[in-house]
Amino acid sequence: MLLPGLCFGDEHVDVVVSACLLGESCRYDGGSKPCAAVRLLSGKVSAHPICPETAGGLPVPRPPAERVGSRVLMRDGTDVTDAFVSGAHACIEMTRTSGAALAILKARSPSCGIGSVYDGTYSGRLVRGNGVFAELLEKEGVCMVTEEVVESCRPSVEHPVAIVLGTGLGHLRSLVHPVRRIDYHDIDGFPVDARPIEGHSFEVTIGTVDDVPVVVYPGRIHLYQGYSASEVVALVRHAHRLGCRDIIFACATGAIPGNAHTGLGILTDQINLTGVNPLVGDSSQRGLETPFVNMNEAYSPYLRTLARGVADDLGIAVEEGVYAGVVGPSSETPAEVRMLAGMGVSYVGMSTVCEVIEAQALGMNVLGLTMAANYSGEGAVSHEAVLEGAQRHADDFESLVRGILRLL
Repeated sequence: MLLPGLCFGDEHVDVVVSACLLGESCRYDGGSKPCAAVRLLSGKVSAHPICPETAGGLPVPRPPAERVGSRVLMRDGTDVTDAFVSGAHACIEMTRTSGAALAILKARSPSCGIGSVYDGTYSGRLVRGNGVFAELLEKEGVCMVTEEVVESCRPSVEHPVAIVLGTGLGHLRSLVHPVRRIDYHDIDGFPVDARPIEGHSFEVTIGTVDDVPVVVYPGRIHLYQGYSASEVVALVRHAHRLGCRDIIFACATGAIPGNAHTGLGILTDQINLTGVNPLVGDSSQRGLETPFVNMNEAYSPYLRTLARGVADDLGIAVEEGVYAGVVGPSSETPAEVRMLAGMGVSYVGMSTVCEVIEAQALGMNVLGLTMAANYSGEGAVSHEAVLEGAQRHADDFESLVRGILRLL
């Protein structure tokens, strides 16, 4: 079903969306729960509105319903499980037909709740679990997020997108319409004696890219240069203080033969082999409530799915895989490459892992992108070769980042 009055975009990024979030009056009380951020995104993608309850034949309006174990009961005790299941299966078929890899669902509902749903007491209390439709989507391998996630990832002047660029990728700053520049050495915690290596620059550019507010960091420092983990993540803390909620880390890596090819990649997870962690020490002095940070989904599934959709839409070859961070600066031995391959690693590099840990501790949404310039452990690897590889993929990298920003 398509909603009257809504103009969906011409992009080929397919997204399933709870119809009530787009303004359709399909909720139990005859109303809707429109979300501005979801409507904005839906205008830029191929949106497919769904409502499992109405698809299952339930009337509008109707008594409210909540999950009680495996059943769905109305407030008056009527068992409507069969209608919810029937509607969920009908919407799964629509999802399959559309090819959507992302679903934006109404939080906490008995059909579409993700992670928690109302507990059946009609008191507003929640219990862990998914809604009936969300359970089926999870089995299908579809990335599911609530409207709250979409809202939290929406950039604004108060909450610009931070972009940290690695070796050879700093050219992206040339796209920024600048309103302010900041020398790295004016950033609290950044070492005053640091000097950029080739392919990096130490000047923050604040402005917009295609009207999207951004803060671009066209370079970084590394552990192998002798800096501490706390100094390495100073840019992340700075971005957070500027109000950034989303942060994109771009890095140059080596591809692990058999697990990844050279070229552009999306990071799905990480293994920290550096032996250090930026959260060690007195975290309270850096504004962290606790050093015990959950690293599940360290790289936002929502942002990864958007990036994958943009790449497919633009015809950009992009792989996905796990990133291993090492200290460097020496390259990996053949034995180390075999070990990494056995661990399921796709990319190995000398940055990013500590930055992602810090970003997670600060509650930021993380997207990791890489440019794999060479196959790790094969032939001589030079800094110049990395720069040349970055240049070869510069246009695709630029298009990918701009496409992601456009959707955000």
